[in-house]
Amino acid sequence: MIKKNIAISLPCTGEDEWLAIKDPIVSGWLTQGVKVNEFENEFAKKHGVKHALATTSCTTGLHLILVAMGIGPGDEVIVPAFTWVATANVVLYCGATPVFADIDPKTNNIYPSEILKKITDQTKAVIVVHLFGLCADMRSIRKYLPSHIKIIEDAACAAGASYHGVSAGGLGDAAAFSFHPRKSITTGEGGMITTNDTYLAEKMVKLRNHGAEVSEEQRHLGPKPYLLPDFNLLGFNYRMTDLQGAIGLVQLQKLERYVKERRYWADYYSKQLKDVEWIGIPEVPDGIVHAWQAYVLYIYSEKSPLTRNEIMEVLQSKGISTRPGTHAVHMLNYYAERFGLASQDYPNAKLCNDNTMAIPLHNRMEADDYQYVIDVIKGLKYL
Repeated sequence: MIKKNIAISLPCTGEDEWLAIKDPIVSGWLTQGVKVNEFENEFAKKHGVKHALATTSCTTGLHLILVAMGIGPGDEVIVPAFTWVATANVVLYCGATPVFADIDPKTNNIYPSEILKKITDQTKAVIVVHLFGLCADMRSIRKYLPSHIKIIEDAACAAGASYHGVSAGGLGDAAAFSFHPRKSITTGEGGMITTNDTYLAEKMVKLRNHGAEVSEEQRHLGPKPYLLPDFNLLGFNYRMTDLQGAIGLVQLQKLERYVKERRYWADYYSKQLKDVEWIGIPEVPDGIVHAWQAYVLYIYSEKSPLTRNEIMEVLQSKGISTRPGTHAVHMLNYYAERFGLASQDYPNAKLCNDNTMAIPLHNRMEADDYQYVIDVIKGLKYL
């Protein structure tokens, strides 16, 4: 077996994206402008929502949503204990308190019944994460959630995913997507907010641009570009550049193909690895279209020839990059110390923290790359 060098993820970009940035460079309009506006419109259409607002990242998108909803000191926001740290961080940015809920290890998503246990008079919202591209069980979540509590989708991994025919991004009151290079489509850094709430969208448009009543494009293209707008809100500079918008437009046209390819190879992984007794393969409930931002295994430590970290070390030596699925936020030092949390407080999140492993899945891999990964993993039993 010839050793390969397979990255955990690589952005699938090339000449199309290179040519796309020519227009903003030649025009001289590099900050948010016509390309971002086109990207927003096309993203909204593809995800079946009324409004899409481009931002600098998914993190800043989530922050804008919380601020626009008026969430602040004294408020509580329920978040899954197993997610990227940004999901909880944005709650603290607002001066509110993140309240963790445990997850279902079969899907890595928040347990709907756990949400009910965490609701108090201070609960204003729940951030539902569609982890690794699999939509959370939104029907059950709505069953347990009082109608006055807002649902925010952390759809960082979920571009192209859907739940019973409804696209991610249109399942809650608002959502935020990521275009980081590890995601299916990328703008380098960058994010997108989606919502069907026109009032919320209009408020976030202002908050994204320092709180200005008129956008930069409207001012510069209007009859009096020399006059500054009024500022009635304390806002932020969370605008996407037109360079990123141009790239995003090209990438968005490829989203369906990228997700289809990922779905094919994820299915191939599952078929090839399902009989390995010490591996749990990802489950996809009926009615859900998985976007497969990542293919994440569960290592059953009591059956495995090696620990999860030892497996990752061996695979690295064989030229296969891996990562833990993500982390249990309540186990990170900052959160554990600030809120007095113990690792066993959320046992399923801890199990997934210690035993999940993402293996390479991206649109620049070839068939023999996937087979190599499978062969090396199956060969671990002989070590």
